[in-house]
Amino acid sequence: MHRDNRLAYWRANLRLVAICLIIWFVSSYVFGVLLVESLNTIRIGGFKLGFWFAQQGSIYVFVLLIFFYAWRMNQIDKKFDVHED
Repeated sequence: MHRDNRLAYWRANLRLVAICLIIWFVSSYVFGVLLVESLNTIRIGGFKLGFWFAQQGSIYVFVLLIFFYAWRMNQIDKKFDVHED
């Protein structure tokens, strides 16, 4: 792989990781800690939304991000012709 392609591949990978980390940070820290009081005014299934994010929501978001990362990295691998198929 050419040096420019390697740098572009690495930038795409780092950009994807940064986006995933920002989403995870917002769902776990911002929703679960900083905005917990305002989110607790909303109830889902009898539970306060702030409590739900602090206890379960961030875990669900993390699992979804794992699948999203794998799917998107497969696309990036194919784009830069480094896929394993």
